[in-house]
Amino acid sequence: MLIRPLSLDDTPALTAILSDAEVMKYSVRGACDEAATSTFIKWCLSCYESHSIGPLALIDKESKELIGFCGVGPESVGGTEEMNLGYRLARRYWGLGLATESVRAVLAYAFNKRAFKSVVVIIEPEHIASLRVAKKAGFSSFQSKKFHEREVRVYRMPRDQWDTLHNNTLQGTSR
Repeated sequence: MLIRPLSLDDTPALTAILSDAEVMKYSVRGACDEAATSTFIKWCLSCYESHSIGPLALIDKESKELIGFCGVGPESVGGTEEMNLGYRLARRYWGLGLATESVRAVLAYAFNKRAFKSVVVIIEPEHIASLRVAKKAGFSSFQSKKFHEREVRVYRMPRDQWDTLHNNTLQGTSR
């Protein structure tokens, strides 16, 4: 899998993914049409400009096909701007470990290159697959909150937790 910035040229391919009701079942915005997808990509482009980070395109190495997105972008949570992790994959790529792989890469960039103090991920308790991805990435503690009128879990990973997990992983592989 390759990761690169999204562009407006990605609108048709991303619309095909984000218009799938099953993919968007746990999205506060629901399934997206082409206009909503274009608005999302424009927001991503503005995040690249304002924060030097944002949701990124996930590309299949062999087919060069856009298969989803993953990234960190600003989100207002309880009146405070947080760096929020978000990801979506086309259904045919579910269960292959790609979400976990992309989340780890994005978190490494957010903490190691951008030096964020923390990253949050907002997940509905019923979204078992996303809970698994978050756990595999190292998110552990959460607060229950209302977000866009939905009951969610807001997981936070402080930088020191990332550093501890990253260092333990490196030490574990060197023995």
